Amino acid sequence: MTAARAAVLRSRTLPFRVEDVTLDGPGPGEALVRIAGTGFCPTDLLPRTDRLGVALPLIAGHEGAGTVEATGPGVHEVATGDHVVMSFDSCGACRACLAARPAGCATFFPRNLSGRRTDGTGTALDAAGREVSAHWFGQSSFATHAVVPVRALVPVSRALPLDLLGPLGCGFQTGAGAVVNSLRVQAGSSVVVAGTGAVGLAAVMAARAVGATVVVAVDLLPLRRKLAEELGATHTLDGRSDTLTEELLEITGGADHAVDTTGLPSVITSLIRSLHSEGSCGLVGVQHGDLTVDPLLLASGRTLKGVIEGDAVPRLFVPRLIDLWQQGRFPFDRLIRRYPLDEIDRAERDVTSGEVVKAVLIP
Repeated sequence: MTAARAAVLRSRTLPFRVEDVTLDGPGPGEALVRIAGTGFCPTDLLPRTDRLGVALPLIAGHEGAGTVEATGPGVHEVATGDHVVMSFDSCGACRACLAARPAGCATFFPRNLSGRRTDGTGTALDAAGREVSAHWFGQSSFATHAVVPVRALVPVSRALPLDLLGPLGCGFQTGAGAVVNSLRVQAGSSVVVAGTGAVGLAAVMAARAVGATVVVAVDLLPLRRKLAEELGATHTLDGRSDTLTEELLEITGGADHAVDTTGLPSVITSLIRSLHSEGSCGLVGVQHGDLTVDPLLLASGRTLKGVIEGDAVPRLFVPRLIDLWQQGRFPFDRLIRRYPLDEIDRAERDVTSGEVVKAVLIP
């Protein structure tokens, strides 16, 4: 058993409560990780809604990084003292996992979005001895410690700033992976990115890193559009525009690729219409309502693709992002603001308002 402090969500409307909890030790194929820092992602707010039916109380958090303190039976991939980035859980045995597509795991949703293991275990105990779900995305890292499946761990160098690396396991991986893995953007191509939060800006940076010559960022906030320009966007547009499709076509002549992070059907429709006849559009995140697409737009060869976790194999892709960062080509650290774990509610407000791109909580 491990004593820990964790931010527990007990109500869909009330603030997180930072309190004492007790975690079971790591089981077979798991490791106990002391958290150095964990990103706050909009996905961590899904338990505040009824969309997934996640049972509360819950410890959220799924962009953690830290140090391995103990390992369970049969663990050989990591050892005590290793520094690791924590990513999503997968089974390793289904058709998708065996094809190196762990984000398409047959049990992705119960493993990552229920708060429990697939057998219903994966809980902590609060001070009164009551159960708290503690397996959100296999980690529940809004805490000082987490018990994590080894398949979700990415070993990294001890020379790196560990507290900053957690968002590479989800948000930054998702945006960059959408460009590199899902859409396979090539040098000389044109890319449109709608929404310049952490995922969208990661897509912008990745597009420039792979040599896209036209990168258009679309957002409502002028400060976000300015930041996108600093990070590699060649053009920016106001998402409120009534002529967004026409403006995109004027800039790109028909874009090769588009990435939507807004989930807004009207924006997605504009992106699809702005593609050339064989262009592709990746949809990242949770869509807000039904999407109606003119079938003629797809009949000519356009591709519409859902993207989960950037179609990445974390143990391969996260080190690639770190290499790009070290070369100055993926400056994700510019997007981060640190907060103590006790200030999680301020971090939530700042992320929700758009004041901060990526909050990282320090336990």
